[in-house]
Amino acid sequence: MNNDPNHRLLFVPPSTQDHHHGMLRAAVILVMYGDYQCQQSADVYRLLKVIGQQLSIAFGEDYLCFIFRHFPQIQIHSQALRAAEAAEAAAVQGLFWQIHDILFIHQQQLANGYLVEYANDVGLDISKFLQDMFNHIHLERINQDIESGIHSGITAPPALFINGIRYSDRWNFAPLITAITTANN
Repeated sequence: MNNDPNHRLLFVPPSTQDHHHGMLRAAVILVMYGDYQCQQSADVYRLLKVIGQQLSIAFGEDYLCFIFRHFPQIQIHSQALRAAEAAEAAAVQGLFWQIHDILFIHQQQLANGYLVEYANDVGLDISKFLQDMFNHIHLERINQDIESGIHSGITAPPALFINGIRYSDRWNFAPLITAITTANN
């Protein structure tokens, strides 16, 4: 992790342009930069989902907002960028989170044929999806996420910011839930 104090803060604040679960005015806002082909990104996402469910029960639906931003490591994950494009193509059809979960579940199967199958499974307009994918319509959006991550000091996913401050402890349940629950104090 980058321990430079200048790179501990989230460079681009959360906004309505982000893919988010929960309200942007929640007590705690988590921003995760991830790569669909990265096993640790998938593990952290699953852990955050469990934590989110527990915190929602304990503190209410408005306590936590989860934001996902793309940070594909294209130099080592050959299909991560295409998976991010598929997620963005689903987003314009209102189904980002549905395909997002599928991409993490099936991260070893992200070739183009699988992406079309996943798009069909969630009910996307396949013609529109294929046009978006073929024309790389969403690369600019993905590159904006990558740039914002780089400006925030990220060199590899996963990276997590809790209320704008980089989380740098272990990716385990106890330290993570403690960091989240103490973030709004």
